[in-house]
Amino acid sequence: MRIRTTIIATLFATMMQAQGVIDMHSHIITPEFMSALDREGRLLDEGFPLPKWDAEAQLKWMDKAGIHTSVLTLAAPQPTSAKVVRATNEAAAKLKYEHPDRFRFCAALPLPDVDAAIEEARYALDVLSADGIKLATNVNGQYLGAPELDTLFSFLNERKAVVILHPHRPEPTNHQVMQQTPLAMQEYLSETTRAVSNMISRNVLARYPNVKVVVPHCGAYLPLMVSRMQSLTPVMQANKLVGDIDWDANLAALYYDLAGAHSPEVIHMLLTITTPDHLLYGSDYPYVAPQVLTQSLQRMQQYLTTEPDLAAYREMILHKNAEWLLGLSSDKPTAKKHDDTMLVRIAEIEVHPEHLEAYLTAATEIQQKSLAEEPGVLCLFPNQMKEDSTQIRILEIYASQQAYQLHIQTAHFQKYKQGTLHMVKSLKLQDLTPLATETMSRIFKRVK
Repeated sequence: MRIRTTIIATLFATMMQAQGVIDMHSHIITPEFMSALDREGRLLDEGFPLPKWDAEAQLKWMDKAGIHTSVLTLAAPQPTSAKVVRATNEAAAKLKYEHPDRFRFCAALPLPDVDAAIEEARYALDVLSADGIKLATNVNGQYLGAPELDTLFSFLNERKAVVILHPHRPEPTNHQVMQQTPLAMQEYLSETTRAVSNMISRNVLARYPNVKVVVPHCGAYLPLMVSRMQSLTPVMQANKLVGDIDWDANLAALYYDLAGAHSPEVIHMLLTITTPDHLLYGSDYPYVAPQVLTQSLQRMQQYLTTEPDLAAYREMILHKNAEWLLGLSSDKPTAKKHDDTMLVRIAEIEVHPEHLEAYLTAATEIQQKSLAEEPGVLCLFPNQMKEDSTQIRILEIYASQQAYQLHIQTAHFQKYKQGTLHMVKSLKLQDLTPLATETMSRIFKRVK
């Protein structure tokens, strides 16, 4: 059994190497950066010591794990010195120059000084050939989404910049809370969600649509936040707390790396607020032991191969989406071609009683839109259980696996998923095996 497991792991690693996995989430931690933090007494600003890092060790791990290219960003915390920021950016640029196929980088900026940040961004993009910009969720309490950052985003919009976000310690901070629950365990996720929520509430991403933002750590709490914000927006608008929000434009700008606790379930949840071409592999090197990261990547590769709903996105997530985002390929990623096998399933859904009427309206709308606009959707037939009206059963029949994948990427499906996420208490998809598909033409006239 041990030999068989080793052989499978080796095969997965070999396959990943051949496909050129791109890691969109790794960190550069230079001696100069560490010395600066030491001088400022900030080595434990994030509640835990920074890990040791050097380029050769990362390259060695990349070779072993099957990662072709890693995108470097400056780790937290943000140094106070603009000179240290510049030195780190130049160190990352040197690595890219020395290993052009192995390292890319997104430059740090000396915020909260917006003018200096714009000048550093210009220098990094024009002189250092940075592949994008790294932004902290906040620097000294200046959070993303703040009005004073609009001029920076205007510049990044002109340059069609890729922006990689990373959580930093919240400001102000209750240090007692940090002692009870380390930042990386929970608050980092809150920080990321807070920063993106701020940007969405002010339509930052809609107003600067050329900026593409990579959200770390499997999207943090965004799959939950989006539905909650959408449901509360009318109340907030009635009280003049927020204005109009262009949800489609804001969400279209967001990409998500899968560093951290990835799983098929997490990816399915992310697909309720985004599309498969916006998902990216990320490791978070060197914050996790190399052997654990290697096993994590192998596990991802395995379920992206074996999970029927995700297999079509394997190459997109592992490298194709990143290649397109970084400008390494001009081909817009698409899912791998599916076979022509009919997909039949029953969706078993339990709805919160207080949302039942609204859910039934949404289910009827998605049924009508899908049948009217998608020839590949042969049947979408919602039903209520007589014994319990909150129990919904939907018979779904798609002409092929490809028809299903096209369906879940439509605007009306995304609207349905995002709009009903907070209404659904539980969801279970039961795939069925038709016993006599040839009889379908006598049941549904749409089948030829």
